[in-house]
Amino acid sequence: MEKELTIWWDRKNDFLELSIGKPVKGFFIPLKGDVLLRVDARTKKPVGIMFINFSKNFKNKSRKMKLPVKLDLKLVKKKAFP
Repeated sequence: MEKELTIWWDRKNDFLELSIGKPVKGFFIPLKGDVLLRVDARTKKPVGIMFINFSKNFKNKSRKMKLPVKLDLKLVKKKAFP
């Protein structure tokens, strides 16, 4: 089943969250520094990732981070991007 990727940036609280599929109850597991893995409370499967202090950590620079997660992307339908 195809699931949407949702990207949410909360400027006021300075975090960026990437979520897969519909929102579910879950919890966060710290990964590395200011990175947290969001886990479905029922299935215990990863459903997202959060970067706290996002603008502080990525302001005016690119940053490489090796994380213990795998992301498999696939184009579901062609669409022109703005």
